Amino acid sequence: MASDTAARSIAVNKPRTLLARIGLDRPELRAWAMYDWANSAMVTTIMSAVFPIYYTTVAGQGLTEAAASGRLALCNNIAKFIPAVLSPILGAIADQRANRKRMLGASMGLGAAAVAGMWFIQAGDIALASWLFVISSVAVSISFVFYESMLPHIAADDEIDRVSTAGYALGYVGGGLLLAINLVWISRPHWFGFADAGVASRASFVSVAIWWLVFSIPLLRRVPEPPAAPGHERENSLAAPFIALGRTLRELVTTYRQTLLMILAFFIYNDGIMTIITMAASYGATLGFRTEVMIASLLLVQFIGIPFAFAFGILADWIGAKASVLAGLAVYVGITVFGFFMKTEAHFLTLAVLVAMVQGGTQALSRSMFARMVPKHKTGEFFGFFSVFNRFGGMMGTGMFALMALVTNQTRWAIMSVALFFVVGAALLALVNVSEGERVARANEP
Repeated sequence: MASDTAARSIAVNKPRTLLARIGLDRPELRAWAMYDWANSAMVTTIMSAVFPIYYTTVAGQGLTEAAASGRLALCNNIAKFIPAVLSPILGAIADQRANRKRMLGASMGLGAAAVAGMWFIQAGDIALASWLFVISSVAVSISFVFYESMLPHIAADDEIDRVSTAGYALGYVGGGLLLAINLVWISRPHWFGFADAGVASRASFVSVAIWWLVFSIPLLRRVPEPPAAPGHERENSLAAPFIALGRTLRELVTTYRQTLLMILAFFIYNDGIMTIITMAASYGATLGFRTEVMIASLLLVQFIGIPFAFAFGILADWIGAKASVLAGLAVYVGITVFGFFMKTEAHFLTLAVLVAMVQGGTQALSRSMFARMVPKHKTGEFFGFFSVFNRFGGMMGTGMFALMALVTNQTRWAIMSVALFFVVGAALLALVNVSEGERVARANEP
């Protein structure tokens, strides 16, 4: 593949500048990483911080807080299930027809339109809010399949870890910056000409849509479209993607065994990571911590995570991606132990700092490790499967959290139970032979 050969040639011959050390030395690499900047605003403002509160307090007006929260939880589960079903199929189509960028643009456009539509959500509009949230969440999840499947095509083998972590770092910058702006709007609406916090919240949704759309343009313009997979002459056959998926599933078991082991390890330890992300605020609330502290901790994770995401890319150059992820998982075990003994709001903020140190790096290097272990003509399919496990991340962990809280009547033991996912996931990851996985992937490329 010409684009991959060119990328390797440039990477080898170019001096190691500062931008090269952090994985952003070429225009297409910067353009690719900017999509993390673009969509992270949606993840932070819509999925994590502002919209969930607006959903339960404004759109859910007339319902009890528990009923509104239950509706939101249902929407979240639906928004995880749909991409899990569609991602492998859409990834196979993208491989065969060489249209990753068009499919990414379509999913991004649909998601941005749904987020912009949130401006029209008024008090009691729970149905409209639910539909728009599910559509936008599904769209952003699906867009990641096409986005991540481009990584092995633009980054050389010796720079893929740094490029992946650079994407996460820019995601922290973009998501954190717009979230900070949105929170200022909502806390001081009259400073910016908004009638009240509700109008400021709706304006923040529109700002996310614009942000997502505008900062996606560099990827759509500068990142080259990877070539179609061999056999794309069958692209008009409706059965072709399903035939390809069936073949790839068989090959995962028979040929790409190290890649399959990597997926299983990631599924387990990422479940722990996502549980920490989703349950941290709830856990803090059970300890009586203020909402302002929860918001501050979220911003801490966003901004402190920036240098540490870059640092993980550099660390992977020294000790390897696998060893770096194992180190991050060891820190996560320490985080769960610290969470068990946590008593004050200062402890909670310290916990946020610890999470910020390892969250982006472990997920980014997991992505780059996986990218090296898949054949380039099937990156859409493989990242479609990767997305399935990523989307379901947190479901087992939150279930374990809830069970332990019910059995022990203490959320402290619930948070401690999450350590099991990091220990088991790390044990499986330790068995993965990354070099063998890379060798098999390269050997099976046309």
